[in-house]
Amino acid sequence: MPWEEGLTGAPLMPHSLLLLSQEAMPQTFVFSSMLAPSCSRQGQPSMGECSGGGRSGSGDLVFQDGRLISGSLEALMEHLVPTVDYYPDRTYIFTFLLSSRVFIHPHDLLARVGQICLQQRQQLEADPDQAKLSSLSAKIVQLLKEWTEAFPYDFQEEKAMAELKAIIHCVTQCEEESSTVKKAITQMTQNLLLSLAARSQLQEFWEKLRSPPMDKGPVLKAKPPATQKDILSVCCDPLVLAQQLTHIELERVHSIHPEDLMQILSHRDSLDNCRCRGDQTKTYSLEAYDNWFNCLSMLVATEVCRIVKKKQRTRVVEFFIDVARECFNIGNFNSMMAIISGMNLSPVARLKKTWSKVKTAKFDVLEHHMDPSSNFCNYRTALQGATQRSQMAHSSREKIVIPVFNLFVKDIYFLHKIHTNRLPNGQVNFKKFWELSRQIHDFMMWTQVECPFEKDKKIQSYLLTAPIYSEEALFIASFESEGPENHMEKDSWKTLRTTLLNRA
Repeated sequence: MPWEEGLTGAPLMPHSLLLLSQEAMPQTFVFSSMLAPSCSRQGQPSMGECSGGGRSGSGDLVFQDGRLISGSLEALMEHLVPTVDYYPDRTYIFTFLLSSRVFIHPHDLLARVGQICLQQRQQLEADPDQAKLSSLSAKIVQLLKEWTEAFPYDFQEEKAMAELKAIIHCVTQCEEESSTVKKAITQMTQNLLLSLAARSQLQEFWEKLRSPPMDKGPVLKAKPPATQKDILSVCCDPLVLAQQLTHIELERVHSIHPEDLMQILSHRDSLDNCRCRGDQTKTYSLEAYDNWFNCLSMLVATEVCRIVKKKQRTRVVEFFIDVARECFNIGNFNSMMAIISGMNLSPVARLKKTWSKVKTAKFDVLEHHMDPSSNFCNYRTALQGATQRSQMAHSSREKIVIPVFNLFVKDIYFLHKIHTNRLPNGQVNFKKFWELSRQIHDFMMWTQVECPFEKDKKIQSYLLTAPIYSEEALFIASFESEGPENHMEKDSWKTLRTTLLNRA
């Protein structure tokens, strides 16, 4: 059976981005891995063990057991820039570039990096050893390459592009650089321009698809016509539908980038009272992904409530239970949660005669996995299992991990909330940003998985374009299928009918 009435008056998952602005917060997950070195995993940010012994003159950096845990912002910036004898660890590059936007605009960081690069070159120009100068140039270009690949949208602003050109000029102005360095600069520039063009096109696409602020997806004011297709006429195989949902999930989540996730944090309170670049960029991809979850939940509710015959309605409920179970097996937890959310909406949950005919054993298992108690402990255990399977995977299918996006956003937000950006001595609390970076890195790895399932355009078209009942229409359909059973429902039904008569 669905969850108790107290939990069915609203979707299980409210709009994730809206929820972050509310004061009431659920139990915070304890990130013990932030303090436990053993939680670092192969191929992921490793809490900053330095390669090459680090750079000299970094006395403002504090290390613990060989790991960077804090430092002044200036020292951290210097630690980012290579020297002849030093190149920063790639995990440090990603973590610092990701977290630095909390403290400084990317174009300002680029300007400071350019100054440090210029100082490095000036120190070497007096040295007759041209090889050292060429080595430094190659390392600086490599750093810029990693930056533009990991965070290409830091370069959307003209200021940032101007700073990038200035650093390139600094690298190449003093002498004839090797053809390898020149080729690397050309390739880097071309790839950056392609990434920016793709981002611009994507933003235009999301802008065209955006619904009014209070309208999530194609919502009708009344019920769709009875002749409209239903989900079972389009797809009657739960596994196939779960695979198509996974296609949609991966396509949409693929457009989310690390800086988009940091923007959620940067919009909130900051000890530095500093606004990051993200405040000037609309997060279309985040809005679209959040909107997709809510549309899927409403679509599930619509498909159930629009069926007049109880036997057919029962079949639809059982079908979606099977779809949710297949999503769980695939590792698509976001679609699974959306389906459960849709079936726990009040208009569906109140259909007691329908639920009495449903074989609920499988649904009970799904609810157990998504039980919100102990901060979704059961879900987190399942997610950990899917993550381990992904790490050991030999096929794309085994690599799929699509977490519940709302919960992932909450986790990184609370990690940001409960740990300060700066320590009492004013240094950056880099231990916090290592863990934040690790979790975002995990998420980004999951988004890069190529969907192994064959795409069915007919099914996807239905999922993305089928008319969805408004909340009012869901209740009307629900009461028409199974009449009100108590005074509260009778009052609600009476109000709805009065509203409809007034409109007529």
